[in-house]
Amino acid sequence: MVNKGEKLNIGFFFCLFRNIVHRKQDYLFTPKDETNWVTFKRQPSEHCRLMSKISKNVILVLLTLTSSAFLLFQLYYYKHYLSTKNGSALSKSKGSRIGFDRTQWRAVKKFIMLTSSQNVPVFLIDPLILELINKNFEQVKNTSHASSTSECKFFCVPRDFTTFALQYQLWKNEEGWFRIAENMGFQCLKIESKDPRLDWIDSLSGTEIPLHYICKLASHAIHLVVFHERSGNYLWHGHLRLKGHIDRKFVPFRKLQFGRYPGAFDRPELQQITVDGLDVLIPKDPMHFLEEIPHSRFIECRYKEARAFFQQYLDDNTVEAMTFQKHAKELLQLAAKTLKKLGVRFWLSSGTCLGWYRQCSIIPYSKDVDLGIFIQDYKSDIISAFQDAGLPLKHKFGKPNSSPHCLFCHRYLFPKFTLCWTEFVDTKFRVPCETVEYIEANYGKTWKIPIKTWDWKRSPPNVWPNGVWPISEWDEVIQLY
Repeated sequence: MVNKGEKLNIGFFFCLFRNIVHRKQDYLFTPKDETNWVTFKRQPSEHCRLMSKISKNVILVLLTLTSSAFLLFQLYYYKHYLSTKNGSALSKSKGSRIGFDRTQWRAVKKFIMLTSSQNVPVFLIDPLILELINKNFEQVKNTSHASSTSECKFFCVPRDFTTFALQYQLWKNEEGWFRIAENMGFQCLKIESKDPRLDWIDSLSGTEIPLHYICKLASHAIHLVVFHERSGNYLWHGHLRLKGHIDRKFVPFRKLQFGRYPGAFDRPELQQITVDGLDVLIPKDPMHFLEEIPHSRFIECRYKEARAFFQQYLDDNTVEAMTFQKHAKELLQLAAKTLKKLGVRFWLSSGTCLGWYRQCSIIPYSKDVDLGIFIQDYKSDIISAFQDAGLPLKHKFGKPNSSPHCLFCHRYLFPKFTLCWTEFVDTKFRVPCETVEYIEANYGKTWKIPIKTWDWKRSPPNVWPNGVWPISEWDEVIQLY
């Protein structure tokens, strides 16, 4: 049975064929008289003219429809057959799976292959991925290669970088690793700067150490943060400072999560897990590491200024001064250990903070050490914890919750400040990030000049009387032990 379209199509070809083959029939010979003939050109039949005009339009429509149908078939065939087949092949050969963002996942996989082959123990510190892992920690811990799903949940999250870290003292073949990375297709950038741990030693000051590596594969980059050991059993990374010859367009540096400033972290215990089919090391307590990141900023002691200070004001090397500094160092380290166990934030305050910032040492004539805590961090078991550590309470003034009165019936006004980390007496301590403003509030603009006579109740420019406790409450607010 032929449909209407097919009839029109046949009619068109019939008229066309008849006009081509039987050209003689296009002309009609009619006798004018007995000897003369008149030739008339035969006009095409009305039917053929109509069929020819309609059939041209129809054939164009049919060709368009046929091309569209063929294109749709190709797309369907590629999607449901070829892509599945190729995806399976990639899964077997490269570890890729349907749904993976191969650019990011492949870069991470190649980087892990590179570090594993060179026995470089890198661990994942990428905040975005660690946060996702932490939310699904129990599920991730129980995941193995055999039970790994075909969906990429972590390393395929849209981002410009994946961040790993390395403890530098464990890196045995840095130059060889760099060369192999480039042979594998990575474009690598090495960021170096002077080692701040050697600033105190004139002969070694200025020695450069690696701080960051950025290795790019296609459109994705791996940021390798190099951690260095510091006194006090913590890890430190340096500032990512671009030198003049570095291409600022190599990667979007402003999007880096680490390197805007130096940072300090507790040494993490590591564990191996399987993420998206890849074996990676991560901090055993990812939540703790994530909480450290926004509060990790590190400030170095100003060794250059400290040397200049001691050239102008000679250091006190008497037995009495050195004995006090030794005992003060032990006291600070014990206090830091005790408060850390309680989870109480504290910082170097008053004269101890001044000694750290001005001369990188304990002021020998200060005769005490000063720590500060925020009232919201105060815990009632601080006193008992110090007593257990061998630091019994001697004096207690005021009430912690008796606002607006302070503990000593005096009020000290400071500009608002945040806390950073530093290293002092071989230990990691917090200090006010806005150090100069903090010290100037407490000691005035002349803080660089040492003053041996100091009264904590009258000498500071920021101290104000805060009322007098009623005599009836003196037994409660002024206690001697």
